[in-house]
Amino acid sequence: CFLHFVRPYKVFINLLSVKMSAKNGAKIFKQRCDQCHTVAAGGKHKTGPNLNGLIGRKTGQMAGFSYTEANKKKGITWTPTTLDEYLTNPKKYIPGTKMVFAGLKKKKDRNDLIAYLVKSTK
Repeated sequence: CFLHFVRPYKVFINLLSVKMSAKNGAKIFKQRCDQCHTVAAGGKHKTGPNLNGLIGRKTGQMAGFSYTEANKKKGITWTPTTLDEYLTNPKKYIPGTKMVFAGLKKKKDRNDLIAYLVKSTK
């Protein structure tokens, strides 16, 4: 179908037009996420799981962390797109999650944080 070709293309163009700053994302991570998460390979879990290897991993799958059933059963793979949806309002995206973070309302802040996570969690 023609629409299946056009839609991914438009998403790709939209992603190219978005400016993302991993440097600013690191500041946001330190201010909003660092209390509960680490990103280093082999880093400890805190209140939240270590995020190393996040991109491409399914929800609720980091070994050694006790996830809610809601998080385990969500069944999505973390990508920049799914992270954007999640970081807008975590409790709405995964009802029943124990994450108390209210979300980032500003699209630029989410983009910058995602750029940092993509870079720092490889």
